[in-house]
Amino acid sequence: MTEIHPFYEQHRDAMEAAMRHRLDLAEPILRERTDLTDIDGIRRDAMDEFEIVLTQMPYVGGATSRMSDVFVRLTGFMATSRVLRRHGVPLPVIRDIERETYKAQLLDVPEAKRLAAGDRFMSPENQAVLREQAARSTTENHQAEFPEDFVYDFVEPDTNDNFEFGINYRACGFCKFASRHGDKDILPSICGLDFDAYATLGIHLERTQTLAGGASHCNFRFSRLQRD
Repeated sequence: MTEIHPFYEQHRDAMEAAMRHRLDLAEPILRERTDLTDIDGIRRDAMDEFEIVLTQMPYVGGATSRMSDVFVRLTGFMATSRVLRRHGVPLPVIRDIERETYKAQLLDVPEAKRLAAGDRFMSPENQAVLREQAARSTTENHQAEFPEDFVYDFVEPDTNDNFEFGINYRACGFCKFASRHGDKDILPSICGLDFDAYATLGIHLERTQTLAGGASHCNFRFSRLQRD
């Protein structure tokens, strides 16, 4: 059996706990939106599929790469989506279930903690980190060492732009993952999670195109949401 990379093994307990939490939150939605009757069976199938996903997750640098955290937080949704797809749940319904479940999970975190995380993300210090990691992601050495990683550019706003900074993803780790494992049809469900993830941090994400949708890049643009 394929082994789990040591970096993900280190985070395994937390990732499995997050999966179980999401399945708890998804249960009433599954009962309301689908014709599934054996919800306990769906939960077991999802956790079994998650064990498979853990062995498939690409290593992209661990603690030295910000994108490792993205894989830790979101790849589990591939497991749930695969199981729901196998049970005949329509893709638009899968998308809605994943988004509503993820939003509910995010909102379980106290607002002050979420907004503080959003402030850190938007801070000049983090923008400096993003610039550095973006530049490194485009190098031949990095791409040779971590071929499954994201490749992206940091975008500075022009005078008339209404965002604080942006990121253009020219290669997406999730697109590579989905292409390799036959998950391209459920990939848009993962892309849709971004909007709620940033909104719960007090950040407005504007994005008009994605690699998964056939564009040349994903154009993320970030600004702070107005607070009372």
